[in-house]
Amino acid sequence: MVAKITTGKTIRGVLNYNEQKVADGTATLIHASKFIREPEDLTYTQKLDRFQKLINQNERTKTNAIHISLNFDKADQLDDTRLIQIADSYMDKIGFGEQPFLVYQHFDAAHQHIHIVTTNIEPGGNRIPLHYIGKNQSEVARKEIEVEFGITVAESKKIDDEYYLKPIQLEKVVYGQSATKAAISNTVREVVKTYKYTSLAELNAALRQFNIIADPGEPGSLKHDKKGLSYSILDKNGNKIGVPIKASRIYGRPITSNLERRYADNRISREDYKNRLVHVLGKIIGDTTIKSKEAFATALQEKNIQVVWHSNKEGRLYGVTYVDNATRTVFNGSDLGKTYSANAISQRLGGTFSKDNDNSSITIVQKDEPLAQQERLGNGLLSQITEALFDAENPNQSMDYHLKMDRKKKKRKGPRL
Repeated sequence: MVAKITTGKTIRGVLNYNEQKVADGTATLIHASKFIREPEDLTYTQKLDRFQKLINQNERTKTNAIHISLNFDKADQLDDTRLIQIADSYMDKIGFGEQPFLVYQHFDAAHQHIHIVTTNIEPGGNRIPLHYIGKNQSEVARKEIEVEFGITVAESKKIDDEYYLKPIQLEKVVYGQSATKAAISNTVREVVKTYKYTSLAELNAALRQFNIIADPGEPGSLKHDKKGLSYSILDKNGNKIGVPIKASRIYGRPITSNLERRYADNRISREDYKNRLVHVLGKIIGDTTIKSKEAFATALQEKNIQVVWHSNKEGRLYGVTYVDNATRTVFNGSDLGKTYSANAISQRLGGTFSKDNDNSSITIVQKDEPLAQQERLGNGLLSQITEALFDAENPNQSMDYHLKMDRKKKKRKGPRL
């Protein structure tokens, strides 16, 4: 466990930081110690007033806001009850056990962590001294808690800022308004490198947000059989336009074989971010005011999550993919659990979906055979997320390979040497 203590001069700022995380869907309030109501029943004003009334009793002390984070190793899997017990124990050991404090669990990093908000002004106006609290009381508390709760020891093991993701700076590629090759290359390189996907279908779910698709060719085509791959710009209706760019011509070579090598690693690393997505989905699915596909997608979009629907020509939903742009992970619904699968969402929202795209989500309509297995298979059905041709500039390239060879034979003249 790693404990970090930050002090400040405004309790409102510390509280606002955590409350905004809750509003964004990247945190939840799990505990309110020394408050008269349960966490879920507290209003923002009640939280702030509880601290402010203590702070007002000692106007001379300017440093009166305490913000603590307790960070756990990725190997530690702690439920809310355990996290609350650890928070209570830690606060008691550093001398804040009788102070009011709020505990927020955050979901914006690969490792599990909680944030604690409190003040060092006691009832009556006395100030709890903060000198060397991190080096002394906190360090002792950390070591004792690691033993008491059997969690990973922090010695020589650091949880640092590498777990926190920096925002991705990409815009949708628009044909005619962007330098096509550069725009495609820059976007593909960034998405391939930073998103965690386990199939080409999942990669395409992320790429479609930027009007780009990876095209492996139609099943049976030479391109598909040879595991070829190209990247194209999509128009507003999801159709490929312009000249595609071969994967081998993009820096980093995001070709099929290189992508496939990433799938296994991504399947493991994305698990660190699964809790955040499940947490947000659970709240939205449980919201009885959300009754349509559009409302569901809009609510997710507000949490920086893009939903991709997979439906047949009749509008029946058979697959759903979630792209969490906050953590840059992609999950099919069934990978998260039955509650988040296409079937469950379909029943929850009414069953039939329009083929038209709305502004809050992406809808992929399957042309021929259904993709009932899409959520389970991954790269076994690489081509089924697209409706692709081999090359927009040369449509005859998708012609049957043997037919082309026959034509070449007829053109030969003279004896072969």
